[in-house]
Amino acid sequence: MALFLSEKDVEQLLTMPLALEAVEAAHRQLSTTTACDVPRQRTRLPQTTLHILQGALPQLDAIGYKAYTSNRSGVRFLVHLFQASTGRLQAVIEADRLGMMRTGAASGVATRWLARADAQVAGVFGAGWQAEGHIEAIAAVRPLRRVKVYARRADRLAAFCTRLAERLGIEIVAAASPEEVVRGSDIVSTVTTASAPLFAAEWLSPGTHVNGAGSNSLIRREIGEDVLKRCSAIVVDSVQTALCEAGDLLPLLEKGRLQARSLIELGDVICGRHAGRSTADEITLFESQGMAVQDLALAVRLEALARERGLGLELPYGG
Repeated sequence: MALFLSEKDVEQLLTMPLALEAVEAAHRQLSTTTACDVPRQRTRLPQTTLHILQGALPQLDAIGYKAYTSNRSGVRFLVHLFQASTGRLQAVIEADRLGMMRTGAASGVATRWLARADAQVAGVFGAGWQAEGHIEAIAAVRPLRRVKVYARRADRLAAFCTRLAERLGIEIVAAASPEEVVRGSDIVSTVTTASAPLFAAEWLSPGTHVNGAGSNSLIRREIGEDVLKRCSAIVVDSVQTALCEAGDLLPLLEKGRLQARSLIELGDVICGRHAGRSTADEITLFESQGMAVQDLALAVRLEALARERGLGLELPYGG
Protein backbone atom coordinates (compact mmCIF):
# COMPACT_ATOMS: atom_id res chain seq x y z
CA MET A 1 0.00 0.00 0.00
CA ALA A 2 1.03 3.59 -0.54
CA LEU A 3 2.36 5.49 2.47
CA PHE A 4 1.46 8.93 3.78
CA LEU A 5 4.36 10.73 5.49
CA SER A 6 3.59 13.77 7.61
CA GLU A 7 5.92 16.69 8.32
CA LYS A 8 6.68 15.00 11.66
CA ASP A 9 7.71 11.80 9.86
CA VAL A 10 9.92 13.73 7.45
CA GLU A 11 11.58 15.56 10.33
CA GLN A 12 12.49 12.24 11.95
CA LEU A 13 13.94 10.80 8.75
CA LEU A 14 15.58 13.59 6.77
CA THR A 15 19.12 14.76 7.47
CA MET A 16 21.28 17.19 5.52
CA PRO A 17 23.84 14.52 4.54
CA LEU A 18 20.97 12.49 3.06
CA ALA A 19 19.63 15.55 1.24
CA LEU A 20 23.06 16.40 -0.19
CA GLU A 21 23.60 12.83 -1.42
CA ALA A 22 20.15 12.64 -2.99
CA VAL A 23 20.31 16.01 -4.75
CA GLU A 24 23.80 15.40 -6.14
CA ALA A 25 22.74 11.97 -7.41
CA ALA A 26 19.65 13.49 -9.05
CA HIS A 27 21.73 16.03 -10.95
CA ARG A 28 24.20 13.36 -12.00
CA GLN A 29 21.34 11.20 -13.32
CA LEU A 30 19.79 14.15 -15.12
CA SER A 31 23.04 14.69 -17.04
CA THR A 32 23.95 11.05 -17.73
CA THR A 33 20.73 9.01 -17.96
CA THR A 34 17.15 9.23 -19.17
CA ALA A 35 16.02 11.17 -16.10
CA CYS A 36 13.76 14.08 -17.00
CA ASP A 37 12.44 17.21 -15.35
CA VAL A 38 9.59 19.51 -16.36
CA PRO A 39 9.90 23.20 -15.35
CA ARG A 40 7.42 24.54 -12.82
CA GLN A 41 3.92 25.26 -14.10
CA ARG A 42 1.54 27.66 -12.39
CA THR A 43 -2.22 28.15 -12.33
CA ARG A 44 -3.19 31.51 -10.88
CA LEU A 45 -6.37 32.80 -9.28
CA PRO A 46 -6.70 36.09 -7.39
CA GLN A 47 -6.62 34.28 -4.04
CA THR A 48 -4.43 31.23 -4.69
CA THR A 49 -1.72 29.97 -7.04
CA LEU A 50 -1.12 26.30 -7.73
CA HIS A 51 2.48 25.34 -8.56
CA ILE A 52 3.43 21.94 -10.03
CA LEU A 53 6.89 20.45 -10.66
CA GLN A 54 7.10 17.02 -12.27
CA GLY A 55 9.79 14.62 -13.39
CA ALA A 56 11.17 11.09 -13.42
CA LEU A 57 14.25 9.19 -12.24
CA PRO A 58 14.16 5.85 -14.11
CA GLN A 59 17.25 4.55 -12.29
CA LEU A 60 15.21 4.79 -9.08
CA ASP A 61 12.03 3.48 -10.76
CA ALA A 62 10.44 6.79 -9.77
CA ILE A 63 8.10 9.23 -11.43
CA GLY A 64 5.99 11.90 -9.79
CA TYR A 65 5.36 15.49 -8.95
CA LYS A 66 5.31 18.11 -6.23
CA ALA A 67 2.23 20.31 -6.02
CA TYR A 68 1.88 23.27 -3.70
CA THR A 69 -0.52 26.15 -3.22
CA SER A 70 0.41 29.66 -2.14
CA ASN A 71 -2.21 31.80 -0.44
CA ARG A 72 -2.22 34.62 2.08
CA SER A 73 -2.91 32.00 4.72
CA GLY A 74 0.26 30.08 3.87
CA VAL A 75 1.92 27.63 1.51
CA ARG A 76 1.07 23.92 1.46
CA PHE A 77 3.34 21.30 -0.15
CA LEU A 78 2.76 17.67 -1.16
CA VAL A 79 4.98 15.27 -3.12
CA HIS A 80 3.30 12.38 -4.95
CA LEU A 81 5.72 9.53 -5.69
CA PHE A 82 4.82 6.73 -8.14
CA GLN A 83 6.64 3.55 -9.18
CA ALA A 84 7.65 4.19 -12.79
CA SER A 85 7.52 0.53 -13.86
CA THR A 86 3.94 -0.07 -12.66
CA GLY A 87 2.42 3.39 -12.33
CA ARG A 88 1.38 2.60 -8.76
CA LEU A 89 1.34 5.29 -6.12
CA GLN A 90 4.14 4.70 -3.60
CA ALA A 91 3.89 7.65 -1.25
CA VAL A 92 2.31 11.01 -0.56
CA ILE A 93 4.65 13.21 1.48
CA GLU A 94 4.08 16.53 3.18
CA ALA A 95 6.95 18.54 1.79
CA ASP A 96 7.59 21.82 3.59
CA ARG A 97 10.71 20.53 5.38
CA LEU A 98 11.58 18.33 2.41
CA GLY A 99 11.58 21.38 0.14
CA MET A 100 13.61 23.47 2.56
CA MET A 101 16.25 20.77 2.90
CA ARG A 102 16.49 20.03 -0.84
CA THR A 103 16.72 23.75 -1.68
CA GLY A 104 19.55 24.15 0.80
CA ALA A 105 21.16 20.96 -0.44
CA ALA A 106 21.17 22.20 -4.05
CA SER A 107 23.25 25.20 -3.03
CA GLY A 108 25.34 22.92 -0.83
CA VAL A 109 26.12 20.64 -3.78
CA ALA A 110 26.93 23.66 -5.97
CA THR A 111 29.18 25.03 -3.23
CA ARG A 112 30.96 21.67 -2.98
CA TRP A 113 31.77 21.78 -6.71
CA LEU A 114 32.29 25.51 -7.26
CA ALA A 115 33.59 27.19 -4.11
CA ARG A 116 37.26 27.21 -3.18
CA ALA A 117 38.24 24.29 -0.96
CA ASP A 118 39.57 26.69 1.68
CA ALA A 119 36.37 28.79 1.88
CA GLN A 120 35.67 29.54 5.55
CA VAL A 121 33.55 32.72 5.66
CA ALA A 122 30.01 32.91 4.29
CA GLY A 123 27.71 35.88 3.83
CA VAL A 124 23.97 35.21 3.61
CA PHE A 125 21.06 37.46 2.68
CA GLY A 126 17.87 36.25 4.33
CA ALA A 127 16.87 34.90 7.74
CA GLY A 128 13.81 32.84 6.88
CA TRP A 129 12.97 29.14 6.76
CA GLN A 130 14.88 28.55 3.51
CA ALA A 131 17.99 30.39 4.74
CA GLU A 132 18.20 27.97 7.68
CA GLY A 133 18.58 24.94 5.41
CA HIS A 134 20.91 26.90 3.16
CA ILE A 135 23.41 27.65 5.93
CA GLU A 136 23.25 24.08 7.24
CA ALA A 137 24.05 22.72 3.77
CA ILE A 138 27.00 25.04 3.18
CA ALA A 139 28.38 24.25 6.63
CA ALA A 140 28.21 20.55 5.72
CA VAL A 141 30.45 20.93 2.64
CA ARG A 142 32.92 23.61 3.74
CA PRO A 143 34.74 24.14 7.07
CA LEU A 144 32.95 27.39 7.92
CA ARG A 145 34.26 29.35 10.86
CA ARG A 146 32.01 32.40 10.45
CA VAL A 147 28.67 33.24 8.81
CA LYS A 148 27.41 36.82 8.41
CA VAL A 149 23.67 37.21 7.90
CA TYR A 150 21.70 40.26 6.79
CA ALA A 151 17.92 40.65 6.90
CA ARG A 152 15.53 43.58 7.11
CA ARG A 153 14.00 42.66 10.47
CA ALA A 154 16.64 43.08 13.18
CA ASP A 155 14.61 41.25 15.86
CA ARG A 156 14.09 38.20 13.67
CA LEU A 157 17.71 38.28 12.52
CA ALA A 158 19.15 38.20 16.04
CA ALA A 159 17.02 35.23 17.04
CA PHE A 160 17.88 33.42 13.80
CA CYS A 161 21.63 33.83 14.34
CA THR A 162 21.48 32.70 17.96
CA ARG A 163 19.41 29.61 17.17
CA LEU A 164 21.56 28.45 14.26
CA ALA A 165 24.87 29.15 16.01
CA GLU A 166 23.79 26.92 18.89
CA ARG A 167 22.61 24.17 16.57
CA LEU A 168 25.54 24.16 14.12
CA GLY A 169 28.33 25.07 16.54
CA ILE A 170 29.83 27.85 14.39
CA GLU A 171 29.94 31.61 14.71
CA ILE A 172 26.85 33.14 13.08
CA VAL A 173 26.49 36.89 13.43
CA ALA A 174 24.11 39.62 12.29
CA ALA A 175 25.56 41.97 9.68
CA ALA A 176 24.75 45.67 9.85
CA SER A 177 24.61 46.20 6.08
CA PRO A 178 24.62 44.38 2.74
CA GLU A 179 28.19 45.51 2.15
CA GLU A 180 29.32 43.95 5.41
CA VAL A 181 27.77 40.64 4.34
CA VAL A 182 29.69 40.55 1.07
CA ARG A 183 33.10 42.05 1.81
CA GLY A 184 35.56 39.41 2.97
CA SER A 185 33.19 36.50 2.33
CA ASP A 186 34.39 33.43 0.43
CA ILE A 187 30.78 32.36 -0.26
CA VAL A 188 27.85 34.76 -0.73
CA SER A 189 24.29 33.44 -0.80
CA THR A 190 20.97 35.13 -1.44
CA VAL A 191 17.86 33.43 -0.06
CA THR A 192 15.20 36.15 -0.26
CA THR A 193 12.12 37.29 -2.14
CA ALA A 194 13.81 40.50 -3.30
CA SER A 195 12.72 42.25 -6.48
CA ALA A 196 15.95 44.24 -6.95
CA PRO A 197 19.66 43.28 -6.73
CA LEU A 198 20.95 42.98 -3.17
CA PHE A 199 24.62 43.91 -3.49
CA ALA A 200 27.26 45.52 -5.70
CA ALA A 201 29.79 43.54 -7.70
CA GLU A 202 32.65 45.70 -6.46
CA TRP A 203 32.17 44.29 -2.95
CA LEU A 204 33.03 40.75 -4.10
CA SER A 205 36.55 39.49 -3.48
CA PRO A 206 38.35 37.47 -6.16
CA GLY A 207 37.60 33.79 -5.72
CA THR A 208 34.13 34.22 -4.25
CA HIS A 209 31.38 31.72 -5.00
CA VAL A 210 27.82 33.11 -5.16
CA ASN A 211 24.59 31.14 -4.67
CA GLY A 212 21.40 32.79 -5.91
CA ALA A 213 18.53 30.80 -4.41
CA GLY A 214 15.53 33.12 -4.32
CA SER A 215 14.95 34.34 -7.86
CA ASN A 216 12.58 31.66 -9.20
CA SER A 217 10.09 33.93 -10.95
CA LEU A 218 10.13 36.87 -13.31
CA ILE A 219 9.35 39.40 -10.57
CA ARG A 220 12.27 38.39 -8.34
CA ARG A 221 15.85 39.61 -8.68
CA GLU A 222 18.72 39.20 -6.25
CA ILE A 223 21.82 39.30 -8.49
CA GLY A 224 22.55 42.33 -10.67
CA GLU A 225 24.08 42.54 -14.14
CA ASP A 226 27.29 43.94 -12.65
CA VAL A 227 27.75 40.72 -10.66
CA LEU A 228 26.95 38.49 -13.64
CA LYS A 229 29.61 40.25 -15.69
CA ARG A 230 32.25 39.33 -13.11
CA CYS A 231 31.33 35.63 -13.06
CA SER A 232 33.53 33.28 -15.06
CA ALA A 233 30.99 30.47 -14.72
CA ILE A 234 27.21 30.81 -14.48
CA VAL A 235 25.87 27.44 -13.37
CA VAL A 236 22.16 26.58 -13.24
CA ASP A 237 20.29 23.54 -12.00
CA SER A 238 18.64 23.23 -15.43
CA VAL A 239 19.02 25.42 -18.52
CA GLN A 240 15.42 24.70 -19.53
CA THR A 241 14.13 25.81 -16.12
CA ALA A 242 16.41 28.85 -16.00
CA LEU A 243 15.08 30.03 -19.35
CA CYS A 244 11.55 29.85 -17.94
CA GLU A 245 11.89 31.54 -14.58
CA ALA A 246 15.38 32.71 -13.57
CA GLY A 247 14.54 36.31 -12.71
CA ASP A 248 18.23 37.18 -12.31
CA LEU A 249 19.12 35.96 -15.79
CA LEU A 250 16.11 36.59 -18.01
CA PRO A 251 16.50 40.39 -18.41
CA LEU A 252 20.02 39.89 -19.76
CA LEU A 253 19.01 36.96 -21.93
CA GLU A 254 16.20 39.02 -23.47
CA LYS A 255 18.58 41.90 -24.19
CA GLY A 256 21.21 39.62 -25.71
CA ARG A 257 23.76 40.48 -23.03
CA LEU A 258 23.82 36.85 -21.92
CA GLN A 259 23.52 33.80 -24.16
CA ALA A 260 21.72 30.58 -23.19
CA ARG A 261 24.65 28.58 -24.54
CA SER A 262 26.91 30.13 -21.89
CA LEU A 263 24.84 28.61 -19.05
CA ILE A 264 26.28 25.44 -17.51
CA GLU A 265 24.15 22.79 -15.83
CA LEU A 266 25.22 21.66 -12.36
CA GLY A 267 25.01 18.01 -13.36
CA ASP A 268 27.50 18.59 -16.16
CA VAL A 269 29.97 20.06 -13.66
CA ILE A 270 29.48 17.07 -11.35
CA CYS A 271 30.02 14.65 -14.25
CA GLY A 272 33.10 16.50 -15.51
CA ARG A 273 31.60 17.58 -18.83
CA HIS A 274 32.18 21.23 -17.99
CA ALA A 275 34.62 22.93 -15.68
CA GLY A 276 33.17 24.83 -12.78
CA ARG A 277 36.03 26.68 -11.14
CA SER A 278 39.34 26.72 -13.02
CA THR A 279 41.40 29.10 -10.86
CA ALA A 280 41.35 30.30 -7.26
CA ASP A 281 40.57 33.88 -8.30
CA GLU A 282 37.50 33.21 -10.45
CA ILE A 283 34.08 34.31 -9.28
CA THR A 284 31.46 31.60 -9.79
CA LEU A 285 27.66 31.73 -9.62
CA PHE A 286 25.00 29.08 -9.05
CA GLU A 287 21.43 30.07 -9.92
CA SER A 288 18.92 27.75 -8.25
CA GLN A 289 15.29 27.53 -9.33
CA GLY A 290 14.33 24.15 -7.84
CA MET A 291 13.53 20.92 -9.67
CA ALA A 292 11.15 17.99 -9.35
CA VAL A 293 13.97 15.45 -9.62
CA GLN A 294 15.47 16.89 -6.44
CA ASP A 295 12.18 16.36 -4.60
CA LEU A 296 11.71 12.87 -6.08
CA ALA A 297 15.23 11.75 -5.20
CA LEU A 298 14.54 12.65 -1.59
CA ALA A 299 11.05 11.14 -1.67
CA VAL A 300 12.40 7.75 -2.81
CA ARG A 301 14.87 7.67 0.06
CA LEU A 302 12.33 8.84 2.62
CA GLU A 303 9.80 6.22 1.56
CA ALA A 304 12.37 3.44 1.93
CA LEU A 305 13.48 4.69 5.35
CA ALA A 306 9.88 5.06 6.52
CA ARG A 307 9.03 1.47 5.59
CA GLU A 308 12.23 0.25 7.26
CA ARG A 309 11.43 2.09 10.51
CA GLY A 310 7.69 1.57 10.51
CA LEU A 311 6.76 5.23 10.07
CA GLY A 312 3.86 6.69 8.08
CA LEU A 313 0.25 5.72 7.51
CA GLU A 314 -0.97 3.29 4.85
CA LEU A 315 -3.32 4.95 2.38
CA PRO A 316 -6.53 3.20 1.28
CA TYR A 317 -5.85 3.95 -2.37
CA GLY A 318 -3.14 3.84 -5.02
CA GLY A 319 -1.90 0.27 -4.43
